[in-house]
Amino acid sequence: MARPDANWLQSLPKTRLIAEFSVWSADLGALRTDLARVEPHVDMLHIDVSDGHFTAALLFFPDQIANLRKATAKPMHVHLMVTGAVLLSQIEQFAEAGADLISIHAETDPAILREAFARIAELGLKAGLVLQLETPVAQAEAWLDHVAMLTLVSTPIGIKGVQPDETTYLRLAEARALLDAKAPQVILAADGGIREHTVPRMRAEGAQTVVLGSLAFNAPDLGARMAWLAAL
Repeated sequence: MARPDANWLQSLPKTRLIAEFSVWSADLGALRTDLARVEPHVDMLHIDVSDGHFTAALLFFPDQIANLRKATAKPMHVHLMVTGAVLLSQIEQFAEAGADLISIHAETDPAILREAFARIAELGLKAGLVLQLETPVAQAEAWLDHVAMLTLVSTPIGIKGVQPDETTYLRLAEARALLDAKAPQVILAADGGIREHTVPRMRAEGAQTVVLGSLAFNAPDLGARMAWLAAL
């Protein structure tokens, strides 16, 4: 099984946007081939998981991730769009499949969230926290000691191809100020509405990574697109 270096998190770029590629936007009929095509440009793979309850989408399951793990040593960031007690078993399954970082939602019951973070740590993985649009940024503060990444979702969750909500940039600025004051080691990510005209502003408001979907996978010249991204 291919795995990233033990210090992969510390090795992520610090002077440019981290290139986090969403597997959901790859060619799902030729997934390994498409991921091999983009791999030279990838810092991290982003894998959305949904059971159809927290959001209507049905996305990726552990066997798929285990299959990808055999083909790449890139860090795998699994975003669990799952709440309730099933979250704990999902963490176990995706850890076994090869996840390196597992992000869970702040909208989860706090008791389950606490147990989930403890289990991720026991498994030797990194943890992340995700906030939906409606969730106040301040709600993240209580969990910052447990996480390596804070992701703000910029669109209705589980829906592709829409523009970021107008509150996105203020929320990113608020999160940047919170992290700078309380947890500067935590990476700030923006997920959803990632477009050529939105990424520069997200970067300006403090995002350290944006989850790249069609902006990367459908780029006519991926090298040029990544050079543009790196220059922001």
